[in-house]
Amino acid sequence: MIVFVDEHRDRRTDGLRWGVEPICRVLQFAPQTYYAAKGRAPSQRAVRDEWLKPEIRRVYDENYRVYGAPKVWTQLNREGVEVARCTVERLMGVLGIAGAVRRGAKPYTTVASESLERPPDHLER
Repeated sequence: MIVFVDEHRDRRTDGLRWGVEPICRVLQFAPQTYYAAKGRAPSQRAVRDEWLKPEIRRVYDENYRVYGAPKVWTQLNREGVEVARCTVERLMGVLGIAGAVRRGAKPYTTVASESLERPPDHLER
């Protein structure tokens, strides 16, 4: 919600500025919550994420943009960057990058043919 308030607090409609307090009133949370969150230092996870993002991008780019999360994770650990695989997966999603997908890798679905005989419906569904 903090990001939303930041993006819209200087917005003007019909010559009126929205401001923090009216937005907080509509979203039903106290303005003090917004100001407390803005004054708070970033969490350790957020700081580490910002440090890891360029490392993940570097490994991804160095390997011709084909490595998925498992290979990026393996490479980072080989280089001495201890990070969980789920963290790499999450940050790759945030960065909007993904590994290459093989051409023939299509999801399979079963489509029943109308001409085939079906077993009797004993449950009367």
